[in-house]
Amino acid sequence: MTEGATPYILSAATQARFDRELAKYPADQKPSAVMACLAIVQQEQGYVSESSERVIGEYLGMPHIAVHEVTTFYNMYNQQPLGRFKINVCTNLPCQLREGQQTLEHLCQRLGIDEGETTADGLFTVQRSECLGACADSPVLLVNDRQMCSFMNPARLDELISLLQAQPQQAQPR
Repeated sequence: MTEGATPYILSAATQARFDRELAKYPADQKPSAVMACLAIVQQEQGYVSESSERVIGEYLGMPHIAVHEVTTFYNMYNQQPLGRFKINVCTNLPCQLREGQQTLEHLCQRLGIDEGETTADGLFTVQRSECLGACADSPVLLVNDRQMCSFMNPARLDELISLLQAQPQQAQPR
């Protein structure tokens, strides 16, 4: 574990959620629940820490490096704290042909940050993303890995930012 990192403690509630996921697989296939367990941890703490990867590995009986490989392969897992709203903008070729890069640039300019950065108030992180599977609706983006937004022109982007800024400060599912 990285020096100074806070250890991840598996709570009884989290263990119960892990167990519900494990029940979906044969007993000898515990590692099959790794993605679900990573998603649960991310929902709880907003990102997947190295410490939580180790706990998941121990719980599922798999090496830490195998859990880390899954975390780093998929862009839906955050490896560090991000803004309350993570916005992934598709910049794959079909979206590029329909203003995907301009969409990314508009968001960054509107929020005063560069790609991959988080706003000073901690509300927004903007990231480039590969295909989100909605090419016909491009340009598209994904908010907090859950809400797809299609046909995002500058006016719609500005409206989205205003709507997200207006949301109450309660914890947001990720």
